[in-house]
Amino acid sequence: MKGFKGVLLAFLILNSSEMLTAQNLQWHKLSIENMFELAEVNSKSLRVFDIAEKEAQQAVGVAKNAMLPSIDVSLSASYLGDGWMADRNFSNGFNATMPHFGNNFAIEASQVIYAGGAISHSIAMAKLGGQFAQLDKEKNRQDIRFLLVGSYLELYKLGNQKEVYLQNIGQTKRLLSEIKAKQSEGLALKNDITRYELQLKSLELALTQIENSKVIINNQLVTVLDLPQETIVEIDTCILDKLPFVSLETDWQETAIEVSPILKQSKLGIEQSKHNEKIIKAERLPSIALFAGDRLDGPIIIEVPPINKNFNYWYVGVGLKFNIASTYKTGKKAKLAKLSTQKAIDSRQLLQDNVQTEVKAAYVRFIESFTIHETQIKSLELATQNYAVISNRYLNGLALITDMLDASNSKLNAELQVANARINILFNYYNLKKATGNL
Repeated sequence: MKGFKGVLLAFLILNSSEMLTAQNLQWHKLSIENMFELAEVNSKSLRVFDIAEKEAQQAVGVAKNAMLPSIDVSLSASYLGDGWMADRNFSNGFNATMPHFGNNFAIEASQVIYAGGAISHSIAMAKLGGQFAQLDKEKNRQDIRFLLVGSYLELYKLGNQKEVYLQNIGQTKRLLSEIKAKQSEGLALKNDITRYELQLKSLELALTQIENSKVIINNQLVTVLDLPQETIVEIDTCILDKLPFVSLETDWQETAIEVSPILKQSKLGIEQSKHNEKIIKAERLPSIALFAGDRLDGPIIIEVPPINKNFNYWYVGVGLKFNIASTYKTGKKAKLAKLSTQKAIDSRQLLQDNVQTEVKAAYVRFIESFTIHETQIKSLELATQNYAVISNRYLNGLALITDMLDASNSKLNAELQVANARINILFNYYNLKKATGNL
């Protein structure tokens, strides 16, 4: 009796726990567009790239600082010891008293007015860096959206598979009931019942695996969208009501050339290399700057004896600076920069070929998915007809149980393939958009 009470208590605790968990679940119906909007706001990955974009924009401001004037201010106070004077041969030396408090104040402003284009090209490179960061964010956005679409459609596919398996489990149970009735009449063998019971267990196991896969994929979606972990994503079944339009491959290829973030970045890479060439060339050119300053010094120690007074003076002028070593050092750097530019140009052509190849493959798979869909519909019709015939023959004792099992498995496979084929059309469409960089 105690054992029975313990089992009953454990059963009640388990069921109350399951009921509590079910109450905590939050069903959230999402369309693909809703997911994209949520990802834009909640994705941790995109937030990281947002910061990188702001960082790159700030770097432009830092580069522009080189165009602003420089202002240096210095202030000092010092203790001056007595001096010592002697002849040039260091004879006849004697101490010379000096004012002991020394002070200095200086302010100087300078403005570069010509640096061979180094400043302007550095600013241009910083701006290109900002565009690079924007494209990195766009690439990440494309990756996240494709991940979401793939998981979303896989969840849809698993939902369809679940329905098919539930139908087949019900069908198998009904058939098993009929076979048991025939056995009681001596028209079926015990072995026939065993085989269908094994098939039923196999279907139930597959259903469990589908449920587990749904939990895993749902968790991936919830994590990426930064939703509460108890959220259950509900699929919008209307997404398959209207299949995407099949356009020409040339349209997709042109779109890829225009909008692909990878190709845009390769173009920016060429521009950066060219700016780098010009910055290196600027090293061979002189820099010119305007400057102005004011100094207040005391005491005046250039006089003998020193004069214990402050001396103030100001000045303005033009400065010219030229690095003579650049005439023989810059040549190799310039050659290296040209090679980098050529490498960037060749890399862009290679990337363009790769993108076009990827778009071609995605387009072929997209078109192929329509053919597969039509083929699977026809296969399901044939499999359904075959199952009906074999089932009727078996119930009339004109077919073997193995024939019935084969027909049932063929019908199950055909139903699964049709359920997936329509979803695959949509997946291949988004894969094509991803290949063009327009997802």
